[in-house]
Amino acid sequence: MDHARAAISSLFGGEPMSYTRFSIARQTDGDNSHVEMKLSADDEEGGEIGRQEHLHSSMGQPRRTGKNLCFLVIAAVLLLLIGFLIGYLSYRGRMQMAAKCLDGSGRCEMTPTTSYLADDDETEGDMPEPSILYWPQLKDLLSNKLSVKRLEGDLRRRASRKSFEAGLSEDENMAIYIHEQFNSFALDKVWYDEHYIKLQVKGSVNNKVSVVEDSGEVLVESPSAYVAYSKNDEVSGKPVYVNYGQKDDFKKIEKLNVSLNKSIVIVRAGRITLAEKVANAKEAGAVGVLMFLDPSDYKGTDELVPFGHAHLGTGDPFTPGFPSFNHTQFPPVESSGLPHIAVQTISSQAASLLFSKMDGDSCRTDWTGGVMGCKITLSSTSKMTVQLKVNNVMVDRKILNVFGAIKGFEEPDRYVVIGAQRDSWGPGAAKAGVGTAILLELARVISDMVKNDGYKPRRSIIFASWSAGEYGTVGATEWLEGYSATLHAKAFTYINLDAAVLGWKHVKISASPMLYALLERTMMGVMDPAKAQSADAGSLLSRVGTDWVKAVVPLGLGHAAFPFLAYSGIPAVSFGFYNKDEEYPFLDTTQDTVENLKMITNLYGLIRTAAEVAGQIALRLTHDRELYLDFGRYSEELLAFQEEFLQYDQEVKKLGLTLDWLFFARGDFQRAVDGLRRDITNSDEGNSVIRRALNDRIMKVEYDFLSPYLSPKDAPLRHIFFGKGSHTLQSLLEHLQLLKTSNSSVNVNMLKEQMALVTWTIKGAANALVGDIWDTDNEF
Repeated sequence: MDHARAAISSLFGGEPMSYTRFSIARQTDGDNSHVEMKLSADDEEGGEIGRQEHLHSSMGQPRRTGKNLCFLVIAAVLLLLIGFLIGYLSYRGRMQMAAKCLDGSGRCEMTPTTSYLADDDETEGDMPEPSILYWPQLKDLLSNKLSVKRLEGDLRRRASRKSFEAGLSEDENMAIYIHEQFNSFALDKVWYDEHYIKLQVKGSVNNKVSVVEDSGEVLVESPSAYVAYSKNDEVSGKPVYVNYGQKDDFKKIEKLNVSLNKSIVIVRAGRITLAEKVANAKEAGAVGVLMFLDPSDYKGTDELVPFGHAHLGTGDPFTPGFPSFNHTQFPPVESSGLPHIAVQTISSQAASLLFSKMDGDSCRTDWTGGVMGCKITLSSTSKMTVQLKVNNVMVDRKILNVFGAIKGFEEPDRYVVIGAQRDSWGPGAAKAGVGTAILLELARVISDMVKNDGYKPRRSIIFASWSAGEYGTVGATEWLEGYSATLHAKAFTYINLDAAVLGWKHVKISASPMLYALLERTMMGVMDPAKAQSADAGSLLSRVGTDWVKAVVPLGLGHAAFPFLAYSGIPAVSFGFYNKDEEYPFLDTTQDTVENLKMITNLYGLIRTAAEVAGQIALRLTHDRELYLDFGRYSEELLAFQEEFLQYDQEVKKLGLTLDWLFFARGDFQRAVDGLRRDITNSDEGNSVIRRALNDRIMKVEYDFLSPYLSPKDAPLRHIFFGKGSHTLQSLLEHLQLLKTSNSSVNVNMLKEQMALVTWTIKGAANALVGDIWDTDNEF
C-alpha cells in the first residue's frame, strides 16, 4: 500500500492526500453506538485506529511525456483497484470481528473503551489488544463462580466460638486462617500489618447499677457486658429519661424545666450511636449514661445487654492522628472524643425496674416504647438516686490487619480496597461473620478469574480483614493513619462488607455521592427479578420496586467506612439488607449467633447477593479505562447547601458579611466539573497517559473536600460534608440558623472564619478539578 500511495502521489504532483475508512466508535456524549466515518492516514496494517493524521509527500514532481502518460494512467487505475480491494477486505474483517464481539459469543480481540457512566451492557471500542473479557461476560463469570456453600462454611466457622475479642487468641487464629486462605487463592501479595493499641476492657469485677433509697441500696443489675472508653468512676445522680438521646430529645427535656446537671441519663438504643448519645448527655451536664435495648425496637431482647464504645471518633483514642506502629513515639495526647463520664449498658428489664422506682411524670406518648411504666424523672420530693460503678481496665494489645492483593495490569499503583471487620465481642455472626465470609469468597473468585479465565484488571484490588472494629474502627483507622501520605493518591474507593445482612425486606445504603450512580445501577442489575441468580433477590426487588434507592443513610461514626471518607478523603460505600420496621435484635450482644441469624429468610441467598453487588462494584472500578466515579454529584450537594444558606442572606448582610463568595466558589466548582467532562469527551481513549491524568483528577475530588486548614491530629475528620467540627458545611448552617433563633449566641468572628474556610476549601477543590496549574486561577 505504501508503494501504491507513493506512485499515486507522484502521479498527481506530490499533493498531500488523505483517505477515509469506516470504524465502529462510541459516541462519547451519548449511550448509543453507531458506525461513523473517520479520516486517517494510517495504513491498514499499522497505526492507531481513529486518529486524524495526514500523509505529506515531499517527493519532486516527475517529468511527464506523451509516451508514458497513458501507461501511468493505466497503472494508477490498477493501483486504485488493488487498494480498494485490500481496504474492503480489511474493513470486512474488522466488521466481522466487531459482530463477533457484539453477539456475546465469548472473548474477542478488541479492548472495550468507556464513555462517562456508560451503560453496563454496551460493548465498547475497537482498539486491538490481547484478548480480554467484556463487561457482560465479566458479570456472568463472577455470578457463576460465587458459591453459597463456601459462604456458609466460612460463616459457620464462628458457630462454636463465644467471642472474637480484638487481640485475643480467637481473633488472632482467625487472622492466621484468613492469611492462609489468601495464600491458597494465589493472590499476588499477602501480608500482615501489626498495630499496638490501647483498649479498655471489662475488669475482674462486673460493673454495677444500683438504686439508693431511704431503705438502703438495691442492686438493679451487674451485667457482663461493658462500654469501652467509659470513665472509670463511681457516680450517683437522679435518673432522667431522654428517649434516644438525640439533641432534639435533650431540647424537649429542657423545655420541661428538668435539670440534667449531675444526673444519670437513661436512653434507649438506636437512631444515633452510643458515643453521640454520651456526648449529648455530657454537654447537658450529666455524670453518667445508661442505655438499654427497647423491646419495641429490638424484639425478644428483654434480658440482653449490648456491648458498645463511647469514643466520639475512630481509631485508637490515645494516638489521635498517629499510627499505632510499635516504633512510633506517641505524643502525650488523647482524643477529644473521649467521654470522661461513666457509661454502662443495661437490659430492658433493668430499665423497667428503674422506671418503677421513679415517681415523676409519665413519658410522652412518642417516648413510651416497649418498657412498662416509663417515667421522665423523679418528683421534687423524691430523694432516690441511681448509682453507677464502672470498673473497666486499660490494656495494651497487638492486633493484626490481614491483606491480600491482586495487582492491576496497567495501573497497579491504583487500587480499590474491599474490607470487613473480623473481631466481635460475642460470636458476631451478623456483625463480622457475614462480611468476613464475603471477603474470602470474593478474593477466591476474582483471583480465579484472573488466573484461569483471562481477566486482566487495569487496577489493583486489595482485600483487607480488620481487627478492633468493635472499639471504633480501630484497625482500619490505624492503617489509614499509617499510610496517610500516599493512600489518598492511590486508593480510589473503599467497599465495606460489615453487617451486610441484618434482614430481608429492604436495602439500606451509605456512600460517598460519587458512588451513588454505580451502586444504584449495580444493585438494580443484580436484583433484577428477570436476571437475579437467587429467588430472594428477585422477590425483594419485586416487593419494594425502586424505593430502596431512597433508603440512603449518610455515613457516620457508626459505619466502618466512615474514616476512609471523613479522614482520608477516599470515596467509600457501605450497603446491606435490613428490615425497615424492626432492627436486627442481636447485634453487639452475646446472642449474635449463626442460629439466630438464620431466622432471616433465605440468609445465604442474601449473603450471595451482597457478595455479587460488592464484587461487581470492584470489578467495574478496575475494568473500565475511565474511573466509574460520578465526580459531578458533589455539585448537587453544594447546590442543596446553597439553597439552605440563602434563607439567611439578609441576616448575614446585616453583620457586614456576604455569602456571595461562597456561592461563587460553588459556581467555579460546577464549571470545573463541566470542563473535566469536556476533557474526557475530547480525549483520546487509547492514550494511557492522558487517561491516567484524567482519572487522577477524578480521584482528587473527594480528598479535596478535606479542609486543608486543620491538623489531622486536632481535627482528624476534616471532610466538609461528612466530618465533625466547626469546619463542616453542616456546622456553618447551624451557626447561620442562630441568626434567626438566638441572635445573641452568634459569634461573628467565628462565623466569618467558617465562611472563609469553607469558601476556600470549595474553591481549592474546583482548582484541583481543573487540572494543571496554568489552567487555574483564584478569580471567582
